[in-house]
Amino acid sequence: METILDKMAVYGVIPVIAIDDANHAISLAKALLEGGLPFAEITFRTAAAEQSIRNIAAEVPEMIVGAGSVANAATAERALAAGARFIVSAGFDGATVDWCSQRGLPITPGVATPTEIMMGLAKGLDVLKFFPAEVLGGPKALKAMAAPFPGVKFIPTGGVTLENLGEYLKLPMVHCCGGSWLATQKMIAEGKFAEITRLTGEAMALVRSLRAQRAKS
Repeated sequence: METILDKMAVYGVIPVIAIDDANHAISLAKALLEGGLPFAEITFRTAAAEQSIRNIAAEVPEMIVGAGSVANAATAERALAAGARFIVSAGFDGATVDWCSQRGLPITPGVATPTEIMMGLAKGLDVLKFFPAEVLGGPKALKAMAAPFPGVKFIPTGGVTLENLGEYLKLPMVHCCGGSWLATQKMIAEGKFAEITRLTGEAMALVRSLRAQRAKS
């Protein structure tokens, strides 16, 4: 059975979204879907996050909506109650990982060191967020850090753009990438949903092109 994490790998990109007004959430979700992407990670960086997740889960069920910037189990509980189907954290908190795992809720905590990767493995996780990817050294750093952990996949996030997306996706240890450029806070606030659809379509086209190249090689 295909899991949510499996589906993330298929699409290659997860939009990391900060939204200021939950009234924009449904239009945002529809714009992403129109661009060919059924994922949205709504970060708990704004007060509108919980209601935005609730709106999308209720009105756009084909969208796989998750919660990002989840710092503790209490926030994970709020996200799940709102309809979140996966959890993402900037760092590693064992209690939050345990809470999610006990409920069968996929969680990808952020790691930046080999020690944190080993903490994830100890919790039974094999897909982890690499954050902040570009600040930590980008694809070169990820390749070096991942070398001792051949069974682990990573979701680089932080500084990923359309221009460097291909560099990450070509790495065998990359599960998919998280990116905020697809739907920025400013775009959403200004109602530029056609632009979000266009950028999403560009990203999906790049993913398809890279997959086609890999299949030929």
